[in-house]
Amino acid sequence: MVTINRIRLERKGLESLLGPLEAEILKILWTKKDARVREVYNILRQKRKVALTSVAVILDRLHEKKLVKREVESGKGGTHYIYSTRTSRGDFESSVIENTVNKLIDNFGNVAVNYFNERFAKKKGN
Repeated sequence: MVTINRIRLERKGLESLLGPLEAEILKILWTKKDARVREVYNILRQKRKVALTSVAVILDRLHEKKLVKREVESGKGGTHYIYSTRTSRGDFESSVIENTVNKLIDNFGNVAVNYFNERFAKKKGN
């Protein structure tokens, strides 16, 4: 399960959970499956001005948050990290929703449960 500590409801999509650069990098990894820092950087720099070191730092942060995994690859030029996502985008989004709903129920108890029951009953009626 993905653990998100803060949701910015004024923002949309992944940027409500992550910084803009983190969100873009995660999207790239979902499409590429796995990539080195430089590969992610080469894709990003076509869209925005960004430093290679910034991409490396963000990938390290995403790894610390357990949103991506990395493997060490030895080759020409030394060792490199190969990054990939831990879950598919759909699984990530489902996990965030599940975690958020569980936190609302933990914090607000029956009020939250009653609200969800009423909300979904209205949807079924449409």
